[in-house]
Amino acid sequence: MSGQGAAEFAAITSDDLVTGEGVALDLPPAGLGLRMASGLLDLLVTAVLYVAVLLLLVLATVGVDSALFALSFVATTVIVFVVYPTLLETLTRGRSLGKLALGLRTVRDDAGPITFHHALVRSLIGFVEIYATSGVLVFFAMLLSAKGKRLGDHAAGTYVIRDRVTLRLPYPPPMPPQLASWARQADLAALPTGLALGVRQYLGRVSALDPQTRHRVGTALLEEVRRHVAPAPPASAPPDQVLAAVVAERRERDLARLRREGRAPRAVDGPRLRRDGAARGRRTGLGSGARPAGRLWP
Repeated sequence: MSGQGAAEFAAITSDDLVTGEGVALDLPPAGLGLRMASGLLDLLVTAVLYVAVLLLLVLATVGVDSALFALSFVATTVIVFVVYPTLLETLTRGRSLGKLALGLRTVRDDAGPITFHHALVRSLIGFVEIYATSGVLVFFAMLLSAKGKRLGDHAAGTYVIRDRVTLRLPYPPPMPPQLASWARQADLAALPTGLALGVRQYLGRVSALDPQTRHRVGTALLEEVRRHVAPAPPASAPPDQVLAAVVAERRERDLARLRREGRAPRAVDGPRLRRDGAARGRRTGLGSGARPAGRLWP
């Protein structure tokens, strides 16, 4: 296994998104069942709204010519099927009433909150794939997508996540005492964030690996790390300990920098964290969102 392959193996899963600060956001996409259930709720709300708005416009245009009546019909369609869902998802940062009820949220492909543009594209294409085809097109589109994307999501660059997820966060590895002196003097600035994330994730999963895989992946990661660290770590030090020392020292340096800037995050005790979809994630301890040993960060 190459160093790059080892880093990818240790770093992320298919549901992880990695920010530039080395924060892995575990954002599992919503399943087809949840998407269909939320869609049915939205469909019910939309149908009630459509009837109500159409009735109001019809009453307001009683006694006028047929052209104005046809215009009211078009206006009702635009308001209910385009304007309403666009404004709702924009103002709620990706939630419709159905998504809100089932704990779902629409986010960008990079895990950020959607904007008016994203919501508008989803609404325009949604009118065709949901209502014009009686939901057949959207069903097969989500069924064939690994992230349950409908055509509107593909066009807008979005997908729907489960917003109510409780995560168990592993504690970051402590500094090995015998390597503390070397780590304090080492230049770690050139270590790529992706590689550092791979090291952090490997250490978090090392106990679940069999000895052969643990040695192979750990050695490959160490070879990659040695290319970016000076001076080189002691040759006799086990790979796991060297990697733990690198992660621990990076974390301490990041925390020190944040304290100097007055931006150190508030620590939260406990083994669990309730993540709010696009806003919160699984901190890796490698970037500016690092956490000290034995603590969790919101």
